Amino acid sequence: MPRVLAVADEVVERLWTEQVRRLGVDLVLAAGDLPFEYLEYLVGTLDRPCVFVPGNHDPDLSGYRAARGLWTRAGMPARWPGPAGAVNADGRVVDVAGLRIAGLGGSLRYGDGPNQWTERQQAGRARRLVRRAAWRRLRDGRGVDVLLTHSPPRGCGDGDDLPHRGFECLHDAVRGLRPRVLVHGHVHPYGRPTPDRADHGALVLNVVGHRVLEIASGEEVADAP
Repeated sequence: MPRVLAVADEVVERLWTEQVRRLGVDLVLAAGDLPFEYLEYLVGTLDRPCVFVPGNHDPDLSGYRAARGLWTRAGMPARWPGPAGAVNADGRVVDVAGLRIAGLGGSLRYGDGPNQWTERQQAGRARRLVRRAAWRRLRDGRGVDVLLTHSPPRGCGDGDDLPHRGFECLHDAVRGLRPRVLVHGHVHPYGRPTPDRADHGALVLNVVGHRVLEIASGEEVADAP
């Protein structure tokens, strides 16, 4: 059962020290809006894989491709602006540390910044993600364990203001992907409790700051001791 450090939005100072090794995790899941240097530190210090999706305050990471250790964008050599050593799961299905993870980054569009989507745009991205996961399932029989997003589904702990409103289309994504857990950030609790929620059989977890979880395919998700 992989032990997972899930992080989002707020830097936890004690995790940016050698103390993070004591958590004994197998994987880092990052739900966006964190300094890339922070994620690189976690990858290097823990020597464990990191899977992330970008948040609405992160730079535009679309269009980059890696081949033979070289990055390109639009067919031209480019410098990868994302966190070194981490896997960008935005719009993708990846298998890491024994888990199948599907990712959808970004927030509802409220301005001109990157990684912001209208409901219609995100719905299209979600449909493509569901199709990719279905194709993978046909090939090997494995379903998605974790849906990693920046924003929550609408009505699952989101805010009423436009920048922090969740996506309605994520409910359809959960129905199509059938993950055990949806991990998100974006909504800062500011000291308020953030109860776990359920959406079509998936446990919806706000991991702003950090949370240590134990996740196994087809089994319950639990906070790790």
